[in-house]
Amino acid sequence: MDTESLADRPASWPVSRTRDLHRDGWIVALREDVVTRPGHPDDEFKRISLEHPGAVVILAVDDEERVLCLRQYRHTTQREFVELPAGLRDAVGEPPVETAKRELREEAELAATSWQLLLSTFASAGISEESHDIFLARGLSTAARGDFAMVHEEAEMEVFWAPIADLLDAVLDGRVRQGPLAQAVLAYDVLKRRGALESV
Repeated sequence: MDTESLADRPASWPVSRTRDLHRDGWIVALREDVVTRPGHPDDEFKRISLEHPGAVVILAVDDEERVLCLRQYRHTTQREFVELPAGLRDAVGEPPVETAKRELREEAELAATSWQLLLSTFASAGISEESHDIFLARGLSTAARGDFAMVHEEAEMEVFWAPIADLLDAVLDGRVRQGPLAQAVLAYDVLKRRGALESV
């Protein structure tokens, strides 16, 4: 199969009506569209869309093959998840890697000399336009957080290091279930086995 055949492609079906179900001063909004199939204007159906600017996720791996992890409470799922540093792409025009550098510094007080894009994914394409750019960060050193203030859930966030092999085991046996973390760890393992990780 050729590479063109095995690829997502852009498309846009006709929208006859749209209305906001929720929109406020925050960066996400919930919208209802009435959509029709191309060439079938009488075949209308409703779809809910979560508008979202996207996010970056950082797999920060040190020289001992340990990953910088966070444990953070998520109210929607009523869980404290093992996660990776991450953040919204809410700075207009900022390249994703620059957002990742900023988030790693703010959340983990780390900087990195090496950055590699591991994956770009959609979180839940059937309901949300949220996309994730997942980066590998290496060549780590401490960095000041600056004037960034940890508030709300972040104020209670735990920061710890975990061996990448242990984290992979935790993903595969279901103890760690946060999607972007699982994707990052699995991608790292596959690329390492293929010899496709960039040198530090």
